[in-house]
Amino acid sequence: MSKRKVSRPLWHPGFWPSWAVVFVLYLLAQLPMATKRSWGRKLGGVFSRKLRSRARVVDANLAACMPELTEQQRQQLMTASFESCTQGVFESLHSWWGDTRPWQQAAEVVGLEHVQEALDRGRGVLLIGGHYSILDLALPLVACHLPKPGYMYRPNNNPVIDRMIEQGRRRHFGIQPFTKRELRGMMDFLRGGGQVWYGCDQDFGRRTDLFAPFFGVDTGCISTPTHIARETGAAVICVSHLRNEDGNYRIEFSAIKEGFGECPQQDAATWNGFIEDTVRRYPDQYWWLHKRFKTRPPGAAPVY
Repeated sequence: MSKRKVSRPLWHPGFWPSWAVVFVLYLLAQLPMATKRSWGRKLGGVFSRKLRSRARVVDANLAACMPELTEQQRQQLMTASFESCTQGVFESLHSWWGDTRPWQQAAEVVGLEHVQEALDRGRGVLLIGGHYSILDLALPLVACHLPKPGYMYRPNNNPVIDRMIEQGRRRHFGIQPFTKRELRGMMDFLRGGGQVWYGCDQDFGRRTDLFAPFFGVDTGCISTPTHIARETGAAVICVSHLRNEDGNYRIEFSAIKEGFGECPQQDAATWNGFIEDTVRRYPDQYWWLHKRFKTRPPGAAPVY
């Protein structure tokens, strides 16, 4: 967990409600995985009806990316997306406090030979991923195949919740976290032969410095991955982490993206294209709840 300035100690009474939330989540994590998945699906259906503002975001994203869908099809996919993402929250609880070894052993892994090829080059591996519904359970499923894993993340604004999440993540394989303010340290980690997961499919607001197509929509991106690859010489691989219908999981590693680091525009198109191809096969498992198209090119109409 990264060092951050906290104005009050974590045991301060002002944080007691947060600790109560942590305790409830811990109790939920003790449920069998089948129960957690079932509750996730049921609660997801409820949330799709009750969280109207977030449902409008999902609907707007689907309308922009999949205009060929009828309104009924879009509504069905929206409900499925809520169900899948809520399942992912419960799976994250299992990742923070439960035993993930059975899922690591049972997961279907595609493209592991590309990871080995990248490791053999000895200059670090930048794993560019997207935000899919299984969320934090993806970290041990990916990290178990890496000798020196790490990831970039945005700290939670609540220090108690941030502590819960980061301790839950770091219990697996000594995985090394880096915040956006620790870019230099992360690059040194790559130069030392580390492997870092980096999710680039968020709206970065004022940090957006280019636009690349995603489902045919000019989408705000950042050139940071290009800078990282160019300066560290790390091999770049795209990765996805998905839930199969049988309840097991699937990890997909792409071939090494040769030439990544030379052109930010092309690099953004590369990772957007990989994520889009994955989402078209698993459309309910993408994190459609995020306002991916909040930052628009000059003169473009707003999506939300």
